[in-house]
Amino acid sequence: MPFITNEKAKEPVDIFYEDYGSGQPVILIHGWPLSRKSWEQQVWKIVEEGFRCISYDRRGFGTSSAPWDAYDYSALASDLHTIIEGLKLKDAIIVGFSMGGGEVVRYLTDYGSAKIAKAALISSIIPLVKKKDDNPDGVPADALDGIIDSLQQDRVGFLKEFSKGFYNFDDNKGDRVSQAQLDYDFTIASFASPRATIQTALAWMHTDFRPELKNVDVPTLIVHGDADATVPIETSAKQAAAGIKDNTFEVIKGAPHGLNSTHAEELNKILISFLKK
Repeated sequence: MPFITNEKAKEPVDIFYEDYGSGQPVILIHGWPLSRKSWEQQVWKIVEEGFRCISYDRRGFGTSSAPWDAYDYSALASDLHTIIEGLKLKDAIIVGFSMGGGEVVRYLTDYGSAKIAKAALISSIIPLVKKKDDNPDGVPADALDGIIDSLQQDRVGFLKEFSKGFYNFDDNKGDRVSQAQLDYDFTIASFASPRATIQTALAWMHTDFRPELKNVDVPTLIVHGDADATVPIETSAKQAAAGIKDNTFEVIKGAPHGLNSTHAEELNKILISFLKK
């Protein structure tokens, strides 16, 4: 199985990745609390359209190794950097879903855009999740604290319910996503490192990327659903679009957070168009 090791990390980390196709490289960075497998509906389409598609498991998730510490965004971005350097990639397009949007922005902050052609933020948490005086549409601190408490007390119980909101399952009555998909997600999430699940949650909850938006200096696609109840569009995509100079902002009507599954056809059309532009 293909692993690449981040030797420069405080504790060396083995990152599992899949690499298909040829052409311009597209790197897919998954959301919390899943793995590279969440990109199932995008990988085949990207490869079919003539691109090289690389997806990987964030440290602590999927098949990658799980250190005890170092789950801040600079540590996570260093794993992305290791993949880009190790595979000798140039003109790469980095695509971050939800939490993965943070790796996109932090990579550009820490390493620059010399090897990056474009970026995409899909249902992204960028720029700030937490509610503050200057971010009134964010998630209240007590709600975020409640998530951490639930993860500490009954992680698998929390994860079992979390995916329902991820897809607005109770609202769409399973028309857009099956119970089997929810069960699949639960399996993936429940086998992730408990420590990594909590530490990465703290990272996406409390990292303020607003000062870093200026570092996103490549053409950037922003896609969000206007029915996203997990990461509301007001505090995420709309602010990202206002702060990133060269962006294309697409709103998918009625789409929840997990639109890469529920609205895969719509997302793929938008994404492929952007990749080819």
